[in-house]
Formats: sequence, C-alpha cells, structure tokens
Amino acid sequence: MSIRRAFRVWQRNLTVYTKLYKSSLALNFVEPVLYLAALGLGLGAFVREIDGVPYIQFIAPGIIASSSMFAAIYECTYGTYVRMTYQKTFDAILATPVNLDDLVLGELLWGATKSFLYGVIILFVISLFGLVPSPMILFVLPVLFVSGLVFSEISMIVTATIPGIDAFNYFYTLAMTPMFLFSGIFFPLDNLPPIVSKIAFFTPLYHLVNICRGLAFGRLPHCAWDALWLIVAALLLAPYPFRLMRRRLLK
Repeated sequence: MSIRRAFRVWQRNLTVYTKLYKSSLALNFVEPVLYLAALGLGLGAFVREIDGVPYIQFIAPGIIASSSMFAAIYECTYGTYVRMTYQKTFDAILATPVNLDDLVLGELLWGATKSFLYGVIILFVISLFGLVPSPMILFVLPVLFVSGLVFSEISMIVTATIPGIDAFNYFYTLAMTPMFLFSGIFFPLDNLPPIVSKIAFFTPLYHLVNICRGLAFGRLPHCAWDALWLIVAALLLAPYPFRLMRRRLLK
C-alpha cells in the first residue's frame, strides 16, 4: 500500500468534486439548515429548555454531527458504488500502477475529507447564528475527520457486500435512520428504555453528538471517552473495507 498512490485517488475524486461542488454543496447544506429551522424554531417554540439551554441550541451541535455523518455515508455508498460498477472508474484506476489497497484507502480518505468539509460548513453556519457558545468547538475539527473515517469504513463494508444498488435502501432504512433518530440529536436518551441507550452506545453518531455538544458548551473533559471510542472503532474497522473490496473485485 502506498500513501502517495492513495493520495492520487483522493486527488482524482477532489478534482471531479470541484467540477460539481455547487449542486452537491447546496443539497448537503440546505437539509441540515431546514432541520435546524423546522425543529429548532418550530418545535422549539413548544419545547421547554433541555439541560438548561434553549431547544434550538440543544440540537445545533447534533446537526453538525449528522451532517458530517451523511456526507461520508453518501460518498462511500452511492458514490463509491457508482464509480465501481457503472462508471468503471475503478477499472480505469486499477489499470495504472495504483493497486486495490491504494484505491480503497483513497476512497476512505476522500469520504473522511467530505465528512470533515460538511461538518465544518455547518459548524460555521451555526456559529453565525450564535448557537455555539464556546470556542472549544474548534477542537471538534480533528474529531470530524476521525469519525468521518469510521463512517466511511462502515459504508465501504456495506458497498462491498450488497448485491445491487437498490439494497442501499435497507442500509439507510434499517441502520442509518434509527441511528440518526436515536443518537441524542433531538432529545436526551435518558427517559427512553435503557436498552435504547445501550444500543446507541455502539453507534459512532452517538459519540460524535456527545463530543460536538460537549465542546459546544465548553465541557472538554466529558468528551475524552467518546473520542477514544471513535479512535478504537476506526482501528478495529480498518481491515474490513480492504478485505471485502478485494473479495468483491477480484472474485
């Protein structure tokens, strides 16, 4: 595996993205802002303060986390699958000195980069509205990349194992939507049955939300265990995208 060759794959994806970023950026930007407006302002008018802060300020850090997650998930599911199956981009790349491990690493790094990019954009927008009271939120920047790597690894594992592109519907409906709803973005999990909190603990978004919210309110020590969880998850998941993509592409 070569970092330099993986970087070339990452660079290729970046070059393509710069040609299409306006439409992509608009779609990924509008959705989280709508969630923030509809739930934070609309529902927030009827919801009392949570943990001593207005509802819109409670959900704002979670919107940063979810935007970061979906950027990586979309890129390394549909994006990777289309490049692999329909556009035959993988075939073209593998005809060069780039090998399969370089290609997979480049895809993972690109997914993590998009996760970081969209997380930063939403963080900037939310900060303009005065919804992030602590400058400690800047410590979330490296965390967004690490968590983006975790989401990219999960997505590449799914991409390597599904029988066809329509099967992504099961992944989004049965895995991503429940994780989005029950990760603590919109309400605390304390009042739900304990089993919900226990399941949520094993999802990366739950920990990313805790980190974003903790840093947004200046609670740096509270984020250490969640950050460690993400780092360990990234390391444990790392071998599987390479093994499964090799099995799929070289069968």
